[in-house]
Amino acid sequence: MHNNLSIFICLIAGISSFFSPCILPLIPIYFSYITGYSFEELFKKDGITYFEILIPTLFFIFGFTIIFTLLGASSTFIGNLIVKKKEILRYIGGGLIIFFGLHIIGVIKIKKLYFEKKINLKKKLSGYLGSFILGIGLAAGWSPCIGPILSSILILSSMEDTVRKGILLLFFYSIGLGIPFILISIFIKRTLFFLNKIKKHYRKIEIIIGLLLILFGFLLILNKIYIIIP
Repeated sequence: MHNNLSIFICLIAGISSFFSPCILPLIPIYFSYITGYSFEELFKKDGITYFEILIPTLFFIFGFTIIFTLLGASSTFIGNLIVKKKEILRYIGGGLIIFFGLHIIGVIKIKKLYFEKKINLKKKLSGYLGSFILGIGLAAGWSPCIGPILSSILILSSMEDTVRKGILLLFFYSIGLGIPFILISIFIKRTLFFLNKIKKHYRKIEIIIGLLLILFGFLLILNKIYIIIP
């Protein structure tokens, strides 16, 4: 698959993962733990500089990026072990992605993908190291919740020729997931207000994501992914 196209798909998938039920509704809580400030303090933003929000957010993103890129490396390694079966893997992978899309829409119910691992956040972690550790911890907690999208990207990664390419794809997936966090940290007051407004449209967003996964799955089976971008 064309590398630039794969990167674009992973970037969009990362942004889409931000709208999962274990991320979007809990954004104020995450930023409270990342920065050490309460939601009220963040919303008013009195006396808080942009760097006090942005820098810990970057460390937080770095934490979950490490976990996801390691997943990308392992999936590509496994894919290379069965390199002679890459054609079969493409059909199976496309079918699974369609299956995940149907799950997101609600046509098929996969109980394990509704599971959300709970992370104990009773005690705030302070400093940049605390934000970094929180990113690592929440990557494990998010994985079941963003499972359909993340699993689709791991399938894509497993079809790459080298481990380096697999790492690159999951790195850009993490960048996509991190972009909304960066935007929120820069425009904290406006974006928190905006997120509260779009919560009522979450189900519509979820259906759109599911339909895009189904389309992607069919294109993967037909080996026509390249038609998405000329």
